[in-house]
Formats: sequence, C-alpha cells, structure tokens
Amino acid sequence: MPENSASPIVEVRNVSARYGRRTVLDNVSLTVLPREIRVILGPSGCGKTTLLKTMVGLLARSGGSVRLFGTELSDLDSSETMELLKRAGILFQNGALLGSLTVEENVALPLTMHTNLPPALVREVVHFKLSQVGLSHAASLLPEELSGGMRKRAALARALALDPPLLFCDEPSAGLDPVTAAGLDDLLLSLRSALSITIVVVTHELASIEKIADNIVFLYQGRVLFEGPFSQAKRLASGPVFDFFMRKEGAAAQGRAASEFPFLVERTA
Repeated sequence: MPENSASPIVEVRNVSARYGRRTVLDNVSLTVLPREIRVILGPSGCGKTTLLKTMVGLLARSGGSVRLFGTELSDLDSSETMELLKRAGILFQNGALLGSLTVEENVALPLTMHTNLPPALVREVVHFKLSQVGLSHAASLLPEELSGGMRKRAALARALALDPPLLFCDEPSAGLDPVTAAGLDDLLLSLRSALSITIVVVTHELASIEKIADNIVFLYQGRVLFEGPFSQAKRLASGPVFDFFMRKEGAAAQGRAASEFPFLVERTA
C-alpha cells in the first residue's frame, strides 16, 4: 500500500502534449506515492500511453512539469536524465525483446550497458531476476520460442535488472488470455510486496484494474476526469467513468459526456 506520509515518487503538474496540432494531453496532473500501484486508464485514444511516455521523457511535453524522485526532468541534461532513468524500469506493451538474443541475453542488456559487473556476476543476477518472474527454465530460449505471457515476464525481468524502485508498465495484459493476465497481475503484486517498489500501470483491462490498483487516474479526451481510489470510482452513478466500468458505449454515452463535461473537447492550436 502507498506510504501517505512519504514524498511522491512521481509528480505530474499541468502537463500538456501534442501530436502536430492535436492536443493529446491537456493540463494533466497526478501524484504517485512510494509503494503505490497507480493505474492510468480510460478509453482507447484518451492519452494513456502518451502520458506514460511523457513521464519517462520519451515524448516532449508542450507544457507543465514532470518530477521523478523529486527531480524535474527538464532541469537535467541528457546524461543526467539517463542516470535518473536507471532508477525506473519500463515494461513496454509488446515486450520489446530483441529477437536475435536469448532471454538471458535480453535481461543482461541493462547490466552490461550500465554497470561494470563481471560477466559471471551478470549471469548470476540475470538468473536471479528470471527466477523472480518464474522463467528460470527459459534462459536459453529466443523470444520467438516464448508464449505471450512468457515474453511479458522476460521483459519484466529485464525492466527489473537494475533493481529500480519505480516500474512503468504499458498495457502489461494486452494480448494475453484471462488466466495468463491474472498470473501477471499476481506477479506485479508479489513484486511490489517483495521489492517495495512503486508501479505505474497503463491498462484498460477491468479485471486487472480491480485486482491491482490502489488508486486510479481516469483520462478522457486528454483530461483527468477522475483521480482517487478504485472503490470510489466504481460508486459513480453516471458519466464516462461509469460508462467505462459498466462497459457502456455508443451515442447516448457520448452525448452525455458532451453535455455534462463541456471541457472534454479536442483542442487544436
């Protein structure tokens, strides 16, 4: 559970981002506390992945502030940013494993690139990380030889190779069957407990949200429509958040959103 008295691990203040003339994020703010699992959710195209990319510096923002571990990203040069981001692991949506390398070699990449550990110790660390995600038996396999769930676990082991206190996950359950997705949710919860890490998850999978979220941020057309405990969000009786959890779609929901939330319109420069 989050430590409410501690300093935030992630602070996003009034962040905006654009693709060309289209505003994708519009004055988005959120705070993530230590050991919290914060889920960013919303309908497709609402800006979830864009927000994650902005938080880790992969996408330039057009306004606002992003602070990781109390440090403003825009105050850092490229080498300082690299040093800071070593403290944040990233699990990409498709895993982003290198197909020509074995699982062991993929997980070893952050260690060989960013540390001076001898090869024998690198192998020891890699096998420990693979054991943490239940893949000790798969070290010599290529990504193409893995199932979807195994690829996600291998990518997770790589994201944790440098023992980061912060982990970002982009759609970790995407493309997985319900049983495999539930197993990955259990793994994230157990890693949070064992490693005392903070986790930010982008997802639209309702089962995962209910299982792992301490707090949620609901994005709608680039704006924060709700931030708070999942249990509170589920008590809302109308609006896009209610429609999302009730799996409602269509013109009626769109019309209600336009009338009840007049700020929820796409803005162009």
